[in-house]
Amino acid sequence: MYTRDCAAYVAFCGYDGVLAVQAETLRRWRTYLVEDTRLSPHTINRMLAAVKRVLKEAVVQGIVERAGAGACAEVEGVSVTALRHRLKTTARVRLTPAQMRQLCEAPDPATLLGRRDRALLATLAGSGCRISEVVALTVGQLSARDGGYVLQVLGKGQAQPREAPLSQEAYAHLQAWLAQRTAQGAGATPVIFTAFAGPRPTARQLTAGAAWCAVRKYALQCSLAAVKPHDFRRFVGTQLAKRDIRQAQKALGHKRLETTAQHYVLDELQVGLTDGLY
Repeated sequence: MYTRDCAAYVAFCGYDGVLAVQAETLRRWRTYLVEDTRLSPHTINRMLAAVKRVLKEAVVQGIVERAGAGACAEVEGVSVTALRHRLKTTARVRLTPAQMRQLCEAPDPATLLGRRDRALLATLAGSGCRISEVVALTVGQLSARDGGYVLQVLGKGQAQPREAPLSQEAYAHLQAWLAQRTAQGAGATPVIFTAFAGPRPTARQLTAGAAWCAVRKYALQCSLAAVKPHDFRRFVGTQLAKRDIRQAQKALGHKRLETTAQHYVLDELQVGLTDGLY
C-alpha cells in the first residue's frame, strides 16, 4: 500500500524529486485528493501518512535534507468529520456466528480447491490473523501447546513473532488440505496455502489478492455482500472481546489495549438493559 501511495504522489509531482520533498507540494496533493477524487478521509490520511513516513526514512538515510522532510511531517491530514459523507457504509461488516459458520462451510470439500479454501476460511475465522499473515503461513509456524494449537506469526510492525490462536477445527482442515495436496503430487513446499494451475495445485504461494477473491466468491454464494478478509479478523476480535478484552488483545497482536477497545468492543446499546431494574 505504501508503494502504491508513494507512486501516486510521485506521479502527482510530475516525477520531480525537488517538488516531492516540499511541504507545499504535499499540501496541494492533499487538496487534490479532497477536491478531485472520491476517496474516503481514512484513505486520504493513509496516503499522506505513507508519503510522510517514507520521507522520514529518507532523512535518516541521508537521501533528502531534514529541513524539507521536516516541513512535510507537519502537513496535517484531513478531517474525517468534514468528509463523513464519503465513508463507506460497508467498511466494517459485522458477521454473526451463524453467518460465519455458513461462510466457512461454503467451499466444496469434495474438490481439492474446496479443501484448500475451507482450510483458508477456517484459519481466518479460527485465528484472527490478517490475510497477509495467513497466506504466508508455513508448516513450521504450526505448533501444539496445552492440548490445542497456536501459530507463530510475525505481524505488522512486530520485531518478534507472536503467538496467535488456532482453532481445533481450523487445524483439522489444514491437515486435510495438506494431506490431499501431497497425494496429488504437488511440488514440495513449506508454504501452507498454495495456488492452483487449472485443476492442479502448485508449489507457489497463494497471493493475498487471490485469497481476497476467494473470500468474496464464497461470501457472494452465501448472499453476504461486501465481506472482506479483514471482517474475519474483526469477527474473532469482537467475539473474544466479549469474554476477555485482554485475551482479545493478545490474540490480535495489538500493542495497546486501547486499539482493541476502540475497534473490537461492541459499543452499541444492548436491548433489555433496563429490564428488571424495579
